[in-house]
Amino acid sequence: MKYTLDTIPVLDSYKTGCECPLCQLRVHCEDQYVDSMLGAAYMEPDCRVKTNEIGFCTRHFELMYNRRNRLGLALMTHTHMQEVIKSLEGVLANPGSSKHGLFGMRGKQTGDSVPQKIRARMEGCVICEQIDNSIKRYAYTIAQLYFTNSEFKKLFDQSKGFCLPHLALVMEFADETLSGKQADEFKKALAELEMQNLKRIEGELEWFTLKFDYRNADKPWGNSQDAVERSINKLMGACVGEEAQMPAHND
Repeated sequence: MKYTLDTIPVLDSYKTGCECPLCQLRVHCEDQYVDSMLGAAYMEPDCRVKTNEIGFCTRHFELMYNRRNRLGLALMTHTHMQEVIKSLEGVLANPGSSKHGLFGMRGKQTGDSVPQKIRARMEGCVICEQIDNSIKRYAYTIAQLYFTNSEFKKLFDQSKGFCLPHLALVMEFADETLSGKQADEFKKALAELEMQNLKRIEGELEWFTLKFDYRNADKPWGNSQDAVERSINKLMGACVGEEAQMPAHND
């Protein structure tokens, strides 16, 4: 098996026994890209061209703000704001009058309306794009490793599956990159693994609720104390609890 830059992170993530290896990799990637954006990257011309044009989402502006490199953030935000002003000058120069239909009701806004143009201008995020591209590479790697790496196949068979969004992503890559027979075999194994682990978490979540009955107060929690967080993360991708936490920073 030829190891690539994506192989080792995938194997390492599976070895932790987490609920979703791709969620763990996503959190790691996000931490890396936020740090990189506030490091030397923001001085590189290619990076600045992209950040000027695309900008960042609310979450990643917040994460960069909390890293305390205010000068780097200020430089990127300033030149991005200049690009935003330039692109909206024409849009806001003539916002137009409100159009009314029958009974004085406002007409439906088209895709060319000023509000929709403003929203479209603010839709992108450089860091979100980087994370999405990395996770797609890791999903591809998982589908390929299943048939080419015996160590990975063993880890996969003993794993806890994926969150539902990443389950769909890995299945898509299996369909796109594996032969028909291999794709069917892989998806069957993945579906069985996923259903087994969804039922496991559902049982743990049920026991969490039953522990609030006084009759169960002295019974052991088992694996249910963090079942609420793990259930939400299994359904939606890591967004709450320890699984969603980024490493602590002292900047």
